[in-house]
Amino acid sequence: MASHQVDPNMGLTQAEVNARIQAGQHNLPMKPLTKSIGQIISGNTFTLFNLVNVVLGALIFTTGSYQNLLFLGVAIINTAIGSLQEINAKRKIDKMSILAESNVRVRREGKEVAVPQENIVQDDIVLLRRGDQIPVDGVVAATEDLEADESPLTGESDPINKRPGDQLLSGSFIVAGQAAMQVTAVGSDTFAAKLAQEAKEENETKSQLLATINRIIRVLTYVLIPLGLILFTVSMVRRGNYNRAIITTAASMIGMIPEGLVLLTNVALAVSSRNLANRHVLVRALPAIEALARVDTICLDKTGTITSGKLKVAKVIGVSATAAQVAEAARRIAYALNDDNETAMAIKATAAAPDTEVTARMPFSSARKWSGASFADGENLVMGAPQFVFPEGLAPSVTTQLNEAMQQGYRVLAVARTPRPLTAPLEDAELLGLLLISDELRPTAAATFNFFAGQGVSLKVISGDDPVTVANVAKAADLAGADQAIDMSTVAEDADFHALAAENNVFGRVTPGQKKKLIAAMQDNGHTVAMTGDGVNDVLALRQANCSIAMASGAEAAKSIADFVLIDSNFDAMTWVLNEGRRVINNIERVASMYLVKTIFSVILTAIFIFLPLDYPIVPINLTPVSAIAVAIPSFFLTLEPNFERVRGQFMQKVMTLALPAALMVVAYALILTFFESWFGWSFGVTSTLVALLIGVIELHVLTLVARPFNRYKTVMVIGLYLALFAIFFFGGKIFSMSNLWDFKLMLVYIPLIVSTVPVYYALQELLGRRVLSRINWR
Repeated sequence: MASHQVDPNMGLTQAEVNARIQAGQHNLPMKPLTKSIGQIISGNTFTLFNLVNVVLGALIFTTGSYQNLLFLGVAIINTAIGSLQEINAKRKIDKMSILAESNVRVRREGKEVAVPQENIVQDDIVLLRRGDQIPVDGVVAATEDLEADESPLTGESDPINKRPGDQLLSGSFIVAGQAAMQVTAVGSDTFAAKLAQEAKEENETKSQLLATINRIIRVLTYVLIPLGLILFTVSMVRRGNYNRAIITTAASMIGMIPEGLVLLTNVALAVSSRNLANRHVLVRALPAIEALARVDTICLDKTGTITSGKLKVAKVIGVSATAAQVAEAARRIAYALNDDNETAMAIKATAAAPDTEVTARMPFSSARKWSGASFADGENLVMGAPQFVFPEGLAPSVTTQLNEAMQQGYRVLAVARTPRPLTAPLEDAELLGLLLISDELRPTAAATFNFFAGQGVSLKVISGDDPVTVANVAKAADLAGADQAIDMSTVAEDADFHALAAENNVFGRVTPGQKKKLIAAMQDNGHTVAMTGDGVNDVLALRQANCSIAMASGAEAAKSIADFVLIDSNFDAMTWVLNEGRRVINNIERVASMYLVKTIFSVILTAIFIFLPLDYPIVPINLTPVSAIAVAIPSFFLTLEPNFERVRGQFMQKVMTLALPAALMVVAYALILTFFESWFGWSFGVTSTLVALLIGVIELHVLTLVARPFNRYKTVMVIGLYLALFAIFFFGGKIFSMSNLWDFKLMLVYIPLIVSTVPVYYALQELLGRRVLSRINWR
């Protein structure tokens, strides 16, 4: 409870505020969207795979074979690059977060001031209005018909009327009216903070891609260390050569680690979030980029997406009163309610505030779809959607005017008076006239919608406005199906929403609960749905959607739960979000196969050589240049390449179709070359060099498939990498402890093997891809 009652018209003095700050009675800052620099560095450095690398490096150090420690340099460089990329992205996102933050309005020393959330103190008077999310706990000190939605805390979405003395809980939001709230709890003492501590886990957007990669890592965690220990033990028992056992075991374990893939995925998402920040799109959760890339249906409101949201009173039509009297009545309501939404601001812009005393107010709510006020002169005035102010219908002549206005794309408000006190439903209302509100069509709306249609993404308009108005605006923007609009006010609660969602693209007069039901129905129909909104009436739908997008100019309640915030409130930016998501997912899916080739063949070869009386045929120093040239370098460039194809899913099947044939080939060629070692009397160095050469060639075959379709940039890259591999093995072999390959007898062996890799790889890929892997359920 409040320590003492504070005058809601005055608030605290600055001295009282300072005293509370000194006493620690101030709010906590908002949870940052990004990790700290220390968390980024430690998160990329202190990983399981880096720990394994360090341990292996220490063991190799004991052998005196220092050249085999080169793999640690690659790991360090990867970690450094990843950390720097994430830190760069963090700084950009943090700057964008400041632009998206909404300050809280408080009253201090009789003046209204805006302060950051962390500057709210105990007993502050916080001013709340429709659309605000309550930042801290408090009690109502003064109110004008306040209604709060506590569904984020209780799960119940019905608005609750709040009167002076009633409790308001942090996390809930205002759906109607205004209030002055005296703060009773801040920081970790608030209800929302305690609830978060009890929950322990946040309901975050999940990443299918990261989940799959993490599943691979979990499996490797159980396989890598036991296999390594067994291989080392077997090598020592058979040969008793500690140095050879350490070197070969280290090579097998290093090969199993796809650490570059994990790093590359995190960096790719971080870079995408930075790129989107450059486009004034704030990403609240990195996996949301992937979620939107998988979206095939986008639901949007009319205002702020098809139209700019900049409203103006275009025309006033008098019915039982003159146009001037109708405009005056509308202004009296707008000023009495003191709303600052776009409709109210457009009405207020027509003239200054009238000098009248207000005796009662009925704020707008999404359920009523009208608002009103009573005045000292005895007038009870209302304004809202004609169908809700006059549910029994209007005179034919008025209906004709109404329909003509809506056909022209105007939003129409009925202005009426009633002899009775304002209650819902209205009784004996008299129509004074109609207010025609215009909202300009965004110049780029049609082009944006055509873009999404071309990308296989369905667009559906779900609006609280009249369906005829919504349909005509949608038609002007070339939205498919705009000629068939559904009036949701005529739809029963038990109607088949699945059929409605499947058969229609434009919905008008939609309540917040119906928005949620429509999106749930689309999801049940097998669609991945994104929702855009800016108002408190969109909150339920935003929470239901797979991916949610809010406008920065919209209500705090909408922004607080959205995955993306459009800083410029410009829906056109969604094209960049979709493309960024698709680029990340498609490119990571492509390059993942290059990393997993090494992982798969290392696991299989390790398991085989545990049972063979032979040495594991690879050493770290041989594998390091191959991994850099054939995997690490090209994967970095390919990840940054534009790739905006629709995400089809089936990550593991796609990856395995490319990786498994290549891995099996490496296993087969490694066994053949190991057999040749004993047959031809080669040294271990010759065998390991030839195995590394074949691995490099096969990995480049995978790269050739991954890089398709070719352009000049990728053609030069692939040719350059083939030349680099040739240069390493035939001119720089000594640097990496490789044997001399300029030997005619060796050429008679490795040249036919290299040539055979092409038909063998494509044959295996065809066989495994179409006849085996395609039949496996990878979920």
